[in-house]
Amino acid sequence: MPFFKPRTVTTPIQTETVTLETVDVDESGSACTRSQLSVSVFHQPLPDGLTLDMVLVPGGTFCMGSQHAKGHRDEEPQHFVHLRPFFLSQTTVTQRQWKAVMKNLHPCRGKGPDFPADRVSWFAAQRFCQKLTKLTGSDYRLPSEAEWEYACRAGTLSDFAFGNMITTDFANYVGLHSYQGGPKGVYRHGPIEPKSFPPNKLGLFDMHGNLDEWCSDTWHQDYLGAPLDGQAWIRGGTEERVIRGGSWHDPPVLCRSASRLKLNPSDGEDFTGIRVALSLPNRVIER
Repeated sequence: MPFFKPRTVTTPIQTETVTLETVDVDESGSACTRSQLSVSVFHQPLPDGLTLDMVLVPGGTFCMGSQHAKGHRDEEPQHFVHLRPFFLSQTTVTQRQWKAVMKNLHPCRGKGPDFPADRVSWFAAQRFCQKLTKLTGSDYRLPSEAEWEYACRAGTLSDFAFGNMITTDFANYVGLHSYQGGPKGVYRHGPIEPKSFPPNKLGLFDMHGNLDEWCSDTWHQDYLGAPLDGQAWIRGGTEERVIRGGSWHDPPVLCRSASRLKLNPSDGEDFTGIRVALSLPNRVIER
């Protein structure tokens, strides 16, 4: 199966090197190490003087899915996927960014322009990408499910990008539930502002919890026959679309890197939002 087809983007993209701090979490749920990382970020100009920060995700090969995950056979079989580099928005799209692109904003659960835009259906997400493409001349889209998991894992094989344990000190989920005997935490009853927690090792924020994020793919009950090149799996499957990452309304087990859920594309729930992707142009200039 071929790699992504070339996109319409031909203008060189200029990125900035940004330094961030990430963490690793030990089995007790505490930050055991903190480390600095440098990531390349493209600041996509938006109307109203805003930007959409896009992180350069290096290409590579990773093992997608999980093995023998109790009650999660949809995450099997594990398989290796090879992806080309791409850009992914550093956070979920905020209400302020949504309004700048779409010129209007539907009522959201999160109260404030810097909260993520929630109650977004898959169809609305497609309209946002189309409008953003028209505004910028760059072919914005939803990430494929493989791209999403690759970016979430950020080179890790653990249950979460921070390790095999997670707490509400590092993600927004229903803290009344613990993960594999770990500590319980808080239940915030709604989304919170992006960048409230440390990023993963690719510089991406809130890949675990806060809002479920739409992917391009139709729902398949397992990975038998899944693409091995990172493209969205559109053929076959059901009319439902894939959502990833878990949300403020989910237990931590549904926030794992490998966890996957399905939702009707017309449903815009309190816990659904979007993170947009952009295929790599011919040239990327770093500064």
